[in-house]
Amino acid sequence: MLKPVDLQMYGLLLRPWGEGDLDAIRRGLSDPEFRRWNTINVPTPDEAGARDFLQTRTAGWQCGDMASFAITDHRGAGGGGSRRGAVLGHINVGMIDFDTHRSARVGYWVLPEARGRGVATRALDAMTRWAFRDLGLYRLELGHAIGNDASCAVAERCHYRHEGDLRGAMFDITGTPRDIHVHGRLAVDPTPRLSPVAPPRG
Repeated sequence: MLKPVDLQMYGLLLRPWGEGDLDAIRRGLSDPEFRRWNTINVPTPDEAGARDFLQTRTAGWQCGDMASFAITDHRGAGGGGSRRGAVLGHINVGMIDFDTHRSARVGYWVLPEARGRGVATRALDAMTRWAFRDLGLYRLELGHAIGNDASCAVAERCHYRHEGDLRGAMFDITGTPRDIHVHGRLAVDPTPRLSPVAPPRG
């Protein structure tokens, strides 16, 4: 079992998902850009899919093989920094191997209104530091469909090196095989220097 934690950095608060987040989850799962780049086994973009997403993430903490966070705007939280800041996206570290290889895989998505502010980059770096420091992992791996330039840029800004391509390694939601760009970062790699996340536009 993994003890759920909150991570605060760069003006963001990464916290475990809860029942009050179902609408944000549904909006994330139904976003065309999310669905464009994801696999055939993603949850359905409706309330049932949102509940499946939440249950799977909760079970991940309980089983100890996945830690999932809602990325929230900590500066926008009420009550002197309560947990209810606006949800900006999702990030997780999964397929955790604590014993043999001390490795895991990471994934993330950001809601449309939060894009272009460096949210995914800052959240990835915050979670990466935690996974190396507190979970004792040595290697984190990140994969995205080739052509997803935004995700690739996030990986590179967080010093996840491009290590190669996997041909036909995923099927997208249409059932079409896609090649994957693989990135990796080690606990001994240099950490990026990042400024706080940009404020919302307007």
